[in-house]
Amino acid sequence: MEENPLRFENPMAHSLHLKERKTLDITGVKQIESFDTVQFLLEVTQGWMNIEGSDLVLDRLDTDKGEVRIRGTIDSISYIVHRKEEKDSLMSRWFK
Repeated sequence: MEENPLRFENPMAHSLHLKERKTLDITGVKQIESFDTVQFLLEVTQGWMNIEGSDLVLDRLDTDKGEVRIRGTIDSISYIVHRKEEKDSLMSRWFK
């Protein structure tokens, strides 16, 4: 996955519009953390969301409004309840 986040200035209210599992319009996007042809990780005004599928492409990007369009075959959309900013190693978690 690409590791260079795209940050948005003024995200609007968060909403999703999925059309026939092929086109996903998202508003309220704060940043795109990473993406590739099988997964997008986005921060939206309601938290973090993960989109998985195949042949995914970033079709439209409006950083002023916080709007994104993703095309491809959408298999799943999920909100991530707990997302750690830093990945702890297994050893460091054992010895806390």
